[in-house]
Amino acid sequence: MGTEISLDIAGLSVDWSKNRRGADHGFLFQSDDRRRIPCEDDYPDDDPGRSLREMAFIRPLRSVLPRLELLGHTLATAEADYERVAAVCVEDRRSLREEGIGEELPLELMSFGEFKEFVTGDAIADLDDSFSSDLTDEGKRRTKGRLADNTITGRVPTTDAFDVDGYSERSFFGSLIGFLHPYNVLRLLAENERNVHADLEWRYGPLVCDGWAQEEEFISEARRAQTFLIATEGKSDTRIIKHAISLLRPEIADFFRFVDVGKGYPFTGAGNLLRFAQGLAKIDVHNQTLFVLDNDAEGVNVHGRITELALPANMRAATLPELARFGNFKSRGSDGKGTADINGRAAAIECYLDLRSERKSPAEVVWSADKKDLDVRQGKLVNKGTYTKTFLKRASTIKGYDMSGLMAVLDMIFAECRAIAETAYSIRTAALR
Repeated sequence: MGTEISLDIAGLSVDWSKNRRGADHGFLFQSDDRRRIPCEDDYPDDDPGRSLREMAFIRPLRSVLPRLELLGHTLATAEADYERVAAVCVEDRRSLREEGIGEELPLELMSFGEFKEFVTGDAIADLDDSFSSDLTDEGKRRTKGRLADNTITGRVPTTDAFDVDGYSERSFFGSLIGFLHPYNVLRLLAENERNVHADLEWRYGPLVCDGWAQEEEFISEARRAQTFLIATEGKSDTRIIKHAISLLRPEIADFFRFVDVGKGYPFTGAGNLLRFAQGLAKIDVHNQTLFVLDNDAEGVNVHGRITELALPANMRAATLPELARFGNFKSRGSDGKGTADINGRAAAIECYLDLRSERKSPAEVVWSADKKDLDVRQGKLVNKGTYTKTFLKRASTIKGYDMSGLMAVLDMIFAECRAIAETAYSIRTAALR
């Protein structure tokens, strides 16, 4: 008979294998997600293998969602996959009609928007999972439950929409939408608010306990090829971003790598980061890489120059985001004191910290001499090292520490990395056609 292993969300299997591990899903989870699920089978409590049999990875879909997107499984890639399958399905149905069969299968399929509504119309937990072995037409209709309307399910892109397998309403639903990649299915299911609170489970214990796989095959955390190298202008930038991820987005911290700053940073300054980008682009490095530049005069200038390099698809460059609060920032220079818009002129990474944390006078930018080659002034935050030290050492203990600026930085980084991952997934998918 053998042993099955499946990736389940609220009792719905989106992928499975028998007598082998099958697809590796470990990177959807982190080390803390490895837990025990009480055995449902009739095994004695004193069974020495019971603890192994109960092992699984478990994680709420809401915290799997950002991991899916960093793997390239976004709504955009789900839509692209759907449109590709739908186009093939229409051609297949036309071919069937030419052979005089399949007249009941409509050529007008659901749009992606309609399909998304279909997938998210009911929470998975609300679909009946009662087993039925009645294979009569009436029995099949009862088993399909609220999904028995062929005028609806027939518009799902499959050539055998009326004969899809299912022993329950829930399993029939899974069969209907199973033509998409399992992770794209999960991404769509996450559009239903109730589904995101359900647990994603990959129970590997029975497979290992029955001798079909080794426990060492089940490893958590993002694989190296799935991670992103974040390259910045200096070690302070790297330390701040790395610490911000650990505080604000620990559920995806394992997806990011940084240049080692322990023994000095080799790419200090925007100019050196430009040369680093030039080198990586020329030698065709396959690492997913994001170059992060300050939102100041030099950073904006170098960002433009890196963009002109025509970077490969696995590399992108971005400046720190513009913020409204930088539009009226205290400043001083050769022409006296005042306020100025420091976006694109003086907003280094330190400006995104809580600049009220030292409870001193308002933060201030000092203008340097005009940079003739940039045709714009470059500024520098006064006492920026103090703000950095406070963030790295005490931010998590300071009540009300303002993380909004850093959250904007992380949102930008994640958006750029998702774009890299989307492109990588699209390239892989195209290669399989």
